[in-house]
Amino acid sequence: MTTVRDIDARGGQHCETTALGVLLRHQGLDLSEPMLFGLGSGLSFLYWDGKNMGFPFLGGRVKPFELTRNLAARLGLDLLVQETTSPRKAWENVAGPLNAGHPVGLQLDSYYLDYFETKVHFGGHVVAMYGYDDQHAYLVDTEQQGGAVSTSLTSLAQARAARGPMTAKHRSFTLTLAGNPPSPRSRIVAAITACADAFLNPPIANLGHRGIDKASTLVRTWLQRTDTPQRDLPQAALLMEKAGTGGALFRNLYRDFLAECGHLLDSDHLRTGHRLYTEAATLWTDVAALIRQAGESGDARHLVRASSVLGDLSRIEREAMRALSRLGSETPSAVQV
Repeated sequence: MTTVRDIDARGGQHCETTALGVLLRHQGLDLSEPMLFGLGSGLSFLYWDGKNMGFPFLGGRVKPFELTRNLAARLGLDLLVQETTSPRKAWENVAGPLNAGHPVGLQLDSYYLDYFETKVHFGGHVVAMYGYDDQHAYLVDTEQQGGAVSTSLTSLAQARAARGPMTAKHRSFTLTLAGNPPSPRSRIVAAITACADAFLNPPIANLGHRGIDKASTLVRTWLQRTDTPQRDLPQAALLMEKAGTGGALFRNLYRDFLAECGHLLDSDHLRTGHRLYTEAATLWTDVAALIRQAGESGDARHLVRASSVLGDLSRIEREAMRALSRLGSETPSAVQV
């Protein structure tokens, strides 16, 4: 059996930040999960309803692996990413670092993992791998999936080889501290303003505050959008609250990131953003509950209420991001880093 020593196998709320935490703690850098999410400029919004989709999807973060790339660039980390179409080479890319004593991050389709009880294809799932034997791979996943878990090597190979939306070609990655990394505190303003700018200036109407506006309009039609509303609407609500989002479609994580930043930065703009995202987090949980109730009861009035709350959320988050986008323009005396 090959196992990386001194692994801190804490499971977090979100898969990608959980894996990043495992890899960085092994390098001696211990950051909270909200700080990892925020420094990676992870917050976003997506309304996705493709022709081949059974039901619309509401996403609350940037696309898979973008958070990892953002975080590595912001902290000056050495990010080594490997992809291949060869299963043999894919295994070598993982076994090599593990044999040398380094945990490895993997992007895969969670559907095939033995310990996943809910079998839904999601090709953007990320785990940290810290060991293997002749039969099993030893992983760290989110707290709700069990934290330190194992899956068969066969299932791992299937998960890594899967093709479909958001999948990658056997993607594996390692993170290494390049000398003395910059203080996370010194990178907070850049992380927040980059996230705000992307949210306020989305390239298409499905993203950012424009996407929330679109969701506000279209959610009213959701009972007619499916032949099985009793299944699809509660599942959509469940994905918003429980599917590795940390609750409130990632707004709880971002709220907590801003609160942590508030202990490091003295900024009225930051306090405004934190106050508004505290309000937004509560409202997103309300939206999920209304969508669930609409599916269970078939009563469209719940969706009318959800539409109204989403309209409020578009305004609240736009106001919050406008305040946060001004962090970089404050005087040196106003922002202390």
